[in-house]
Amino acid sequence: MQQFEGKTVVVTGGGSGIGRGLALCFADEGMRVAILDLNAEGAVAVADEIVARGGEAHGLGVDVTSAEALAAAAEEIRTRFGGVNLLCANAGVMLPIGPLSEKSQSDWEYVFSVNVHGVVNTVDAFLPLLRAADEAHIVTTASLGGIVSVPQFPIGVYISSKYACVGYSECLRFELAAEGIGVSVLCPGVVQSDLYQTSAAQRPEKFGGPEKVQALTGVAGPQAMAAEEVGPIVVRAIRENRLHIFTHPASLPIAEARFEVIRADFRVEAERAGKE
Repeated sequence: MQQFEGKTVVVTGGGSGIGRGLALCFADEGMRVAILDLNAEGAVAVADEIVARGGEAHGLGVDVTSAEALAAAAEEIRTRFGGVNLLCANAGVMLPIGPLSEKSQSDWEYVFSVNVHGVVNTVDAFLPLLRAADEAHIVTTASLGGIVSVPQFPIGVYISSKYACVGYSECLRFELAAEGIGVSVLCPGVVQSDLYQTSAAQRPEKFGGPEKVQALTGVAGPQAMAAEEVGPIVVRAIRENRLHIFTHPASLPIAEARFEVIRADFRVEAERAGKE
C-alpha cells in the first residue's frame, strides 16, 4: 500500500496513547479516520481533534471483545466512508506488575480477550471490507515483549498475549499475501501512554472490575518514545510492506541475545545427533 490520501483507516484503541498517535498521523496523510475505543469519549475527542485540524474522522465506542459490536461498527463505517483500506488492530491492555503465580484466571482471560481475541475479532469484522478495497493493509499491535521477554519486568501475562499476537500476525500475513493484502505487526518498545492506568480503570466487571493502581515509576525512563512518533514509523513500514515494525532499534541486542540462546539450544541437539 503506497498511497494513503483519500482512503479510510480504522484504528482500535484510538482514544489515547499509540492509537491516538496513529490516528493523527494517518489523518495528516490525508486519510479518513475511524477511531474505535472502549472509551467512547476518548474516541470522539480524537476524532474532534482531527476535524479541528481539517481532517475527516469519526469516533465510536466499541468493545473489541465483542464480535457483535465490531460487526456493527464495520457496517457503520462502511455506510459512512464507503469502505476500509487500512486496519490497525491496536487495542490492548496490561495488568499490574507481579509474578505469574499471583495472577488469577480472570487476569488471564481479561488480557487475552483484548490482546489476542480482540485482534482476531477486529480482523474478522473488517476483513470483508479490506478484501473489497483496491489496496489494503492490516497492522496489529503487539510489543517488543512479543519478541523477547525481559525478566526485570514481571508482566508475564502481557508478554504471553503479545507472543500470541506476533504468531497470529505472521500466519495471517502468509495467508493473505495471495490476495494482495499486507500484514504488519507493530512491536513497540517503551512508549509514553496511560495503558497501565486505563487497563485497570476500564477493566470490565466480567473480568473482575476496575482496579486502583499506582502509576509506574522508573520503568519508562528517557528511552520512552512519544506516542506521536510511532505513526511515521508505521507509515514507512506499510509502504515497504514490512512484517515486523520496530520502534526502538537500540533494543536489537536484547533480541539478538534471545536468538543466540535459541541457536545454542539447537546446536546442543545437533551436536548430540551428530555423535549418535
